[in-house]
Amino acid sequence: MSLNQQKEARPSPGLGIWAIALAALACLIQAVFIPAEAASRIKDLVDFEGIRENQLVGYGLVVGLNGTGDSLRNAPFTRQSLEAMLERLGVNTRDANLRTANVAAVMVTANLPPFATQGTRIDITVSALGDSDSLQGGTLLVTPLHGADGEVYAVGQGAVAIAGFSAEGDASSITRGVPTVGRISNGAIIEREIKFDLQQQRSLRLALRNPDLTTAKRVAVAINAFTSFPAARTLDPATIRLELPHAYKGDLVSLLMDIEQLRIEPDQTAKIVIDEQTGIIVMGRDVRVSTVAIAQGNLTVTITETPQVSQPEPFSERGRTVVVPRTQVSADDESDHKLAVVGGGVTLHELVNGLNALGIGPRDMISILQAVKAAGALQAEIETM
Repeated sequence: MSLNQQKEARPSPGLGIWAIALAALACLIQAVFIPAEAASRIKDLVDFEGIRENQLVGYGLVVGLNGTGDSLRNAPFTRQSLEAMLERLGVNTRDANLRTANVAAVMVTANLPPFATQGTRIDITVSALGDSDSLQGGTLLVTPLHGADGEVYAVGQGAVAIAGFSAEGDASSITRGVPTVGRISNGAIIEREIKFDLQQQRSLRLALRNPDLTTAKRVAVAINAFTSFPAARTLDPATIRLELPHAYKGDLVSLLMDIEQLRIEPDQTAKIVIDEQTGIIVMGRDVRVSTVAIAQGNLTVTITETPQVSQPEPFSERGRTVVVPRTQVSADDESDHKLAVVGGGVTLHELVNGLNALGIGPRDMISILQAVKAAGALQAEIETM
């Protein structure tokens, strides 16, 4: 076949190819202008549908405590559980007067990892439910762990390890940490698997951990540029639908392994987070302030009493000792704190430096930021915790 024939036989590029080329060009331009240190991996920004943990919970008994367990009179659920357990073991204690303090009722929690197989082990956390003083030295008896559907997915048992301790004497006591919460490493065995065939999926949703339209679009553009196929489509600020390209021949796992290492710069809204209780202020990098004048000052009145004692001269017959009051009053209106003008469009760094130059502490800074926001000069959202 001649060269002219080859040119005639070659199909003309369609709109889809041009769209892919433009997407690749946009991704290339984006990669050039984004600093490497500012970019994040897609796997750190999104959660893949179906790849998730599941929470498990169970109720059990911890035995072997050295007198630090539940008092059966104040914890009737512990008594009922103890009697029921002994009955299953062939011991009848229904009419007995149980006084043991070596047993504690506990709640057992765990997270079932995604795609965990039957027979593997997971860590569990044990928390006292009654009035137990400490779980130190205790052993958790066989405890079924249920999922949200009520099915048993794991069974836990083992010696409880606690990080805190408690000690007391006749007149004083000391406690470090929380001795009523412990952990058992590899303390539960998975008995049931959660069925989800990831390999057979032809499409998958990616959920942004911090929803944002710009970030979602950048993720979709990066994926499409990498696969040379319109595989990703933004559905909303939090969701991106991923279709399996033909080049991967039904291997969705390989596709996820490839795209999760792609790097993009996440975008975020301008936001200021304020914790009123602790005085903590966190500002995003995109916070901007229009031209505004700020003044801050307080009136402080100080009254000092320094009484003096007046005594008569020696051998005086009519004189007497008296107390003469001496009062000093001063007022400080902080006149050295002048009115400061913050220029329009200043950055976060310039805003913080300007407020620090006025000698403003975190508490006063919270009030100033709220006042600037009320004046319409702060282009950011204020969120109070």
